[in-house]
Amino acid sequence: MTSVLPSFDPEWDVADWLRRLADVAVTAVHPDSLVADLLPDPPAGRTVVVGAGKAAASMAAALERAWQSRCPNAPLTGLVVTRYGHGADCDVIEVLEASHPMPDDLGEKAARRMLEAVTDLGEDDRVIALISGGGSALMTLPAEGISLADKQAINRELLRCGAPIGQMNTVRRHLSAIKGGRLAAAAHPAQVVTWLISDIPGDVATQIASGPTLPDRSTPADALAVLERYAIAIPAHVRQHLERDRSAPSPEDKAFERDDSVTLARARDALEAARNAAEEAGVLVRVLGDDLEGEARELGRDQARMALEARDEIASPLLILSGGETSVTVRGDGRGGRNVEYLLGLFEALQGAPGIHALAIDTDGIDGSEDNAGALFSPDDWPRAKEQGLDPADYLSRNDAYTFFQALDRLIVTGPTRTNVNDFRAILVLPRTP
Repeated sequence: MTSVLPSFDPEWDVADWLRRLADVAVTAVHPDSLVADLLPDPPAGRTVVVGAGKAAASMAAALERAWQSRCPNAPLTGLVVTRYGHGADCDVIEVLEASHPMPDDLGEKAARRMLEAVTDLGEDDRVIALISGGGSALMTLPAEGISLADKQAINRELLRCGAPIGQMNTVRRHLSAIKGGRLAAAAHPAQVVTWLISDIPGDVATQIASGPTLPDRSTPADALAVLERYAIAIPAHVRQHLERDRSAPSPEDKAFERDDSVTLARARDALEAARNAAEEAGVLVRVLGDDLEGEARELGRDQARMALEARDEIASPLLILSGGETSVTVRGDGRGGRNVEYLLGLFEALQGAPGIHALAIDTDGIDGSEDNAGALFSPDDWPRAKEQGLDPADYLSRNDAYTFFQALDRLIVTGPTRTNVNDFRAILVLPRTP
């Protein structure tokens, strides 16, 4: 894809136009264009880089390039962990890869090494933490008395039950020896500067990758409440840990007085870039918000009704944009992430309504655990689906939206983008023809 968005012409390939629009959105939130201006002057001592997330490697590479240009003689070391296949080339910052969304032992080893890397620092040293979405699974270091297998089992159930990301991260934080500000506490008395790329609806900094360098005010009781709400069974020793643990550092702890954080990119930035590009291309734009949550298929159905109403009111093309992170309650054994599930809910509700096209992707390039970023459709895909015997309701019942859009050759496969501000959804509505 290219990031150049031509003026809109309904006689052109609308699907190609939407894909170009998505590329504009993703490019706007990539670390390559965000890091250089933030680089602080070197401290009197050492600078150690740590980080975790789907964008951690690209953030590290961008930081390293800027560092070598501005202060090539200052010492720089560190390591970051990203998802398998999301790495980037660095000279002095070590890039590790681990499993996502299910944590593995390599993520545990990476987290342990990060703690070791910051524990002998002094007041003249600085830690730069590169944190982005996906870091919760990639930086997995269980609290004392809890095993990796415990965390994997609980994580698996959290992914299946449809819990919002904020609630999932509350649980993860209180089962961890590194999240919830514990990494920054270990680095004291060094200053910790955190650079964030937000995948969290509402951009709550402490929720991004469960906040390894940013303490929050949630409690183990909050984590227990989430587990009970979704009827997730936990072993007795895990329950005892949550009932007794008092290890999370307080936001008022003096260890954090010199620390700082800045959010480099978020969903609203991707949506704003898409809005500007579309308006320059002559299309009206309505942004529904950058923090939409809820069941993916239900959001699709709701937005279908909105698109149908808009079609009867507009005189020129209208683009409806939204971001955030939906959830999927797993009921079947099919394939697909939340973006294709949303899109299939939308597709089913529209039933081929003329003039309505749509796209949905995860900005990291991977929708769930599949190889696609998302998918798109046009009105003529409805009769094509019928001709092939593809019943949207049947595929939704099995959470098999990937297979549905694969059969229509409508999957979007980009590979890892090495950034992550979560979902990008675009519905293009053309006015009714006389």
